[in-house]
Amino acid sequence: MSEFKELIKSFSKSREYVRDFFVYGFKTRDDFAGWSGRTYDNERRRLESWLSGFVRQEYHGKEKNIYLSIDSNLLDTNPLYRVWKAKSFTDNDIMLHFYILDYLQRHGPRTADRLTDGIQQDYGVLFDSQTLRRKCNQYSKEGILLRKKKGKELLYAPGTSAQELLSSHPGLQNALKLYQLSSPLGILGNTILDSAALQNDLFRIKHSFFVHTLEDEVLLALLQAMHEERTVRLLVKNTRSEFFREVEGVPLNILVSTRTGRRFLCLYRPKKRRFSTARLDAVKKVEQKEIFPDFHKIRENLEKNKELAWGVSFQNDSGSRLEHVRLTLLIDEAGEQYLLNRLQREGKNGHITRIAPNTFVYETDVFDANEMLPWIRTFTGRILSLESDCKRLTQLFRRDLSAMYRMYFGAESPH
Repeated sequence: MSEFKELIKSFSKSREYVRDFFVYGFKTRDDFAGWSGRTYDNERRRLESWLSGFVRQEYHGKEKNIYLSIDSNLLDTNPLYRVWKAKSFTDNDIMLHFYILDYLQRHGPRTADRLTDGIQQDYGVLFDSQTLRRKCNQYSKEGILLRKKKGKELLYAPGTSAQELLSSHPGLQNALKLYQLSSPLGILGNTILDSAALQNDLFRIKHSFFVHTLEDEVLLALLQAMHEERTVRLLVKNTRSEFFREVEGVPLNILVSTRTGRRFLCLYRPKKRRFSTARLDAVKKVEQKEIFPDFHKIRENLEKNKELAWGVSFQNDSGSRLEHVRLTLLIDEAGEQYLLNRLQREGKNGHITRIAPNTFVYETDVFDANEMLPWIRTFTGRILSLESDCKRLTQLFRRDLSAMYRMYFGAESPH
């Protein structure tokens, strides 16, 4: 029987089961059909170890639900960062880490060969010089060590510590405290604060979407591809099934919902000659490919198309390029000016026309009218009529009104 270990080798695996517990905490053990009982127990034990202060249990009959309860309003950092810091390591990894840093701090810059000899002499441990050189090169890329040439020799020296960096830049501490709590890739700011033994004692965010840090590994790979203007091959999971598909395209933009915080990748599909989107939490793997020569031209086209997108969709079910929506509203001009202001503010490129006293028409053309439904519902009670080229939009709206009428009055709607 394999021994349980709290540390992990693959973050992608952690991302999946932490998301399942965090987002789908109502699941019982039997609901995790893709996992064996032992796997479920191991993942649950890791979760309880990493996030012990936020794990809750509920019993429904004889079945126990494990879920996470996190109130972002009360926290100084994202507790899910702990998952990033649970990566496994070998005995040599941890020994080399402390031997290299301690020796260089005491003796100053050294070549890899002299460092190998010095570690053997001071600590009585012999490492292969190539292994030590690879570790030093890795640390120099990460900023832990500095690498400099002196004649023909390549010397390694301790890098600037987080404490020195922060003390030499007044105000940077506070910027990091806010960054690690509110920005994508906030784990970077959190790690720097940890290295300097600092905590966020200034900021709290009322609505923070902590779970989205689980997508940051994928996000970083996509941002790198955008920066280098490359195409990518994605492995995308269907959000409603276990089906996976491969998607190739040019990543252009990351769109973020102001309501849910959910992030979407917008990309151009050269073979289909159109734009499409994918939920970032559905992207499981990113493979960078060749440079795309028309990157800037396509990005300019995207900016023009975004003006006609209500949300993140650039296509509809009808096959037409644009769908027209006409919404007639009853608004008290004397006492409800705020509603007209809201129509103007939130209506994007739509047009508002006064057709009678206290009666206004809002009209717009969008790629996918279905995306407007949640917004349209917020005007319930003032809607006189809803017309659209998109039949599904009007059908869903009438279905929702009928369901609400039955809920409150126990009968079918008269309209």
